[in-house]
Amino acid sequence: MKKKAIKIVIALILFLIAMIIKFENAWINNSIFILSYIIVGFEILKKAVRNIFRGKIFDENFLMAVATLGAFVIGEFPEAVAVMLFYQVGELFQSYAVDKSRKSIASLMDIRPDYANVIRNGKEEKVDPNEVKIGETIIIKPGEKVPLDGFIIEGNTSLDTKALTGESVPKDANIGEQILSGSINLNGVIKVEVTKEYGESTVSKILDLVENASSKKAKSENFITKFASYYTPVVVIIAVILGVVPPLILEGASFTDWIYRALSFLVVSCPCALVISIPLSFFGGIGGASKIGVLVKGSNYLEALSKAEIMVFDKTGTLTEGVFDVQKVEPIEISKDELLRIAAYAEHYSNHPISKSIKKAYDKEIDEKQIVDSQEISGLGIIAKINDNNVLVGNEKLMKENNISYTKCEDVGTILYVAIDGKYAGYILIADKIKEDAKIAIKELKKNNIKQTVMLTGDRKNVGEAVAKEIEIDKVYTELLPDGKVEKLEELLKTKSESGKLAFVGDGINDAPVLSLADIGIAMGGLRSR
Repeated sequence: MKKKAIKIVIALILFLIAMIIKFENAWINNSIFILSYIIVGFEILKKAVRNIFRGKIFDENFLMAVATLGAFVIGEFPEAVAVMLFYQVGELFQSYAVDKSRKSIASLMDIRPDYANVIRNGKEEKVDPNEVKIGETIIIKPGEKVPLDGFIIEGNTSLDTKALTGESVPKDANIGEQILSGSINLNGVIKVEVTKEYGESTVSKILDLVENASSKKAKSENFITKFASYYTPVVVIIAVILGVVPPLILEGASFTDWIYRALSFLVVSCPCALVISIPLSFFGGIGGASKIGVLVKGSNYLEALSKAEIMVFDKTGTLTEGVFDVQKVEPIEISKDELLRIAAYAEHYSNHPISKSIKKAYDKEIDEKQIVDSQEISGLGIIAKINDNNVLVGNEKLMKENNISYTKCEDVGTILYVAIDGKYAGYILIADKIKEDAKIAIKELKKNNIKQTVMLTGDRKNVGEAVAKEIEIDKVYTELLPDGKVEKLEELLKTKSESGKLAFVGDGINDAPVLSLADIGIAMGGLRSR
């Protein structure tokens, strides 16, 4: 792409030199025009000749070649170079869009596991995931990717499943529970009995969905190519008739004059305005969008957006902030600061994302001397001794197991109940926050003829339904893995009208298959502010 851009710049400089500087010998100017044309147009001429031998004669390459060479024959050198320059600028923008798309798909390779630690003959071996068989036992250490689907037979841990579900909340995994490849082991060492070979594993299916999603979409031809396939042969036939027939039937008519007129007709008939003005008008729209932080990959997507009927959204990072933070502190008989302080001290030695959220909200230096004892109980929470106080911080199960009388919180999110010396002291709500402009965006879409809004999320049912209700989304489907999202999207695609389009808005690797399958895929940027 860089080479193409350099060629265009060099050709443009030569073109401007020939246009501005008028040499005494006209052939110097013409030679500069020809050189500029060869630099920028040789590739098009080469494609036109190659396609002729392949039986694809009347395409846009042939149209550009015939028109521009005809312009040279009748002496319109600037016209020939200018048309080819503008055409190649359009091609450059298209190449740029394709390149960006390839890089986005390449990022999916980050979820592909490099190896699996398998136990064979009592020893641990590092092997390719493809070599592991069903029934074998693998060891997954903290920080490693889960290479294959299976059941935990030893150990407890927390899993980062964001690549699968898009949700920032980690999932606790204990003995007997199924875990899926593509997630990341956060803390404990676990042993897993493999239930699926790599080719049938979740991570393999995600990559396959992305690679093949585009094959499920109808192949729409480029407008200029389609137009040229009809227009070019008509123009060429008329030009041939114009150059050959009049001299044969008109008295005094010469072949030289009429061939010149036929070439003039070819040049005039070249749809320069179409080739140049349509892309430029789209680039104007694309440029306007870029000023407000929206990158449109191509004019075809801009045009498709005008026909959108159904808007489908991911939840986390799209309609919500995608940040797992403390949203509410509700103490009983103590201050909010004190409740948060006690919880932060209890969670100090834990590396669990929930613990990190508590410590981030507290945001003060912790005196470790005050922490007499701290014990993390997987799936329940923390039992700690802070100075002379016995502290419990965890879920409902922890409260029940220790016979703590507590008030159940009905808020949507992760609830941490806190007890001090056997007495309930309040709760802390950790949750994702709905974006301030999400509800406004949904309302504006409905005002602009979007017939249906839908949310697809990997989050729990109560969380997904609460968010959908808050921002007034029409339909919501929850607890979906990537293949589940693809199935729902395929169902929704069948409900739109023949000319209507479906757009999907999401972020994260888990959304890649549906982004590819939708008529229009809208990916949230790194800051996810819009």
